[in-house]
Amino acid sequence: MILITVKFPIREDRLEEWKELSQYYVEHVTAEPGNVFFEFSESVHEPRTFVCIEGFRDAEAGGEHMRQPHVERFMAEMPDIVSAQPQIIYVDAEEVDGFGPMGEIQPRG
Repeated sequence: MILITVKFPIREDRLEEWKELSQYYVEHVTAEPGNVFFEFSESVHEPRTFVCIEGFRDAEAGGEHMRQPHVERFMAEMPDIVSAQPQIIYVDAEEVDGFGPMGEIQPRG
């Protein structure tokens, strides 16, 4: 599995554009056959910073993702929306195939 985490710092005056573009992007990426998960969340510690967590089945699925028209649109519009260069963590982990249960926390009954 390809695991990617990206932090996107967003310009205050571009938050509405960000919301529209990120919604469009999530809808299209999650429809890709090789996508396992894809989400944006707002950082608790960094104002107007959104964290993307995404997983693709394998490197082939990740490569196919990068050739999609919605990726082209996202990459073309984001330079006008970000306030600084996004930061990324990219991991190719063949032994991982998705989320699993966290042993330390379970609901109290």
